Amino acid sequence: MSAYLTAPLPRRRSIGVDVGGVVVGGASPVVVQSMTNTDTADIDATVAQVAALHKAGSEIVRITVDRDESAAAVPKIRERLERLGLNVPLVGDFHYIGHKLLADHPACAEALAKYRINPGNVGFKEKKDRQFAAIVETAIRYGKPVRIGVNWGSLDQALLTRLMDENQADGAPLTADEVTREAIVQSALLSAAMAEEIGLARSRIILSAKVSRVQDLISVYVALAGRSDHALHLGLTEAGMGSKGIVASSAAIGILLQQGIGDTIRISLTPEPNGDRTREVQVAQELLQTMGFRQFVPVVAACPGCGRTTSTVFQELAQTIQEDLRRNMPVWKDKYPGVEELKVAVMGCIVNGPGESKHADIGISLPGTGEMPSAPVYVDGQKAATLRGPNIAADFEKMVSDYIEARFGGQGRQAAE
Repeated sequence: MSAYLTAPLPRRRSIGVDVGGVVVGGASPVVVQSMTNTDTADIDATVAQVAALHKAGSEIVRITVDRDESAAAVPKIRERLERLGLNVPLVGDFHYIGHKLLADHPACAEALAKYRINPGNVGFKEKKDRQFAAIVETAIRYGKPVRIGVNWGSLDQALLTRLMDENQADGAPLTADEVTREAIVQSALLSAAMAEEIGLARSRIILSAKVSRVQDLISVYVALAGRSDHALHLGLTEAGMGSKGIVASSAAIGILLQQGIGDTIRISLTPEPNGDRTREVQVAQELLQTMGFRQFVPVVAACPGCGRTTSTVFQELAQTIQEDLRRNMPVWKDKYPGVEELKVAVMGCIVNGPGESKHADIGISLPGTGEMPSAPVYVDGQKAATLRGPNIAADFEKMVSDYIEARFGGQGRQAAE
């Protein structure tokens, strides 16, 4: 009988890269990143969104630097964030004229924690290597790391054409898709090698190779991980909106993480109209947490509901508890160290309710259809109370709050010590 797979494969050994105080790769946990969609030249809007993303849990935030006005705004954004007490590293996303913007705006070059270069559009023909080198030399001058981010939507066409021609000359042993994937991998590796030849330390290089199809992403990163020890940034580009984007990103990134591949991730969701940009951060955290790689917020287990649970009380209570925990985490992380390990169960009937509640730190089994109007509460595996009446939800919320204070508050920590 084959053994059960109970843990991911060992983490791929990569070189750690310091990005403004956040280490990506090496022995560090997988880092969550996001990107603003504001006009960077709009300082107020960009500061507000960076702050919101960071508060939601984004440990690194990327911003677009596409013209003089946005480059000039970067040091002001950095200064405003620092006044708010937010030291989140900012990454500059450069395309086409990044070399010029960094040269013309040294304060921008200094304020950013990392530069992102796309080798497919850093320059064209005879200008490409020169402009790529200019950005790398700026990174060396200011002691900044670089992410070499290949994207198949802007892949180096000269490289792709050469590989297609070579494949054709060999009798076309590979399909066009296979050649394209190889071009993506080679673009990242050749660019990294060029950056090192210019003088950028290996410990200042992160690679990414983004595509928009799940199987392609897995194939490309498996190949890249097998041929490089650079830290890798994972992300499914143009993942889409809503559940489609969440499912596609989680499937691709989850498989790679299970294979020990990936040092930092971004879930590239298209927001709903007027939607919350922080949703992508929440999804990234939930992916890492459900797979057991990191713990960000307490886990709330809740049953899906069935014909035994016609009441919506347990659904509303589970939602309220989950929203309260996430909303309070920015404060609780400092006030209640370790609270992110908390496990809460909100169950809808007697079938699995008591058992699931016993497995949680604190859990409630609400009455289902036809059951007695009472709700047993279990604390640390033991029945602690039975709630009745119209205020069951409010009473349980208070018990959760009291449990957190008792276990993770000052007195709880002293007792544990």
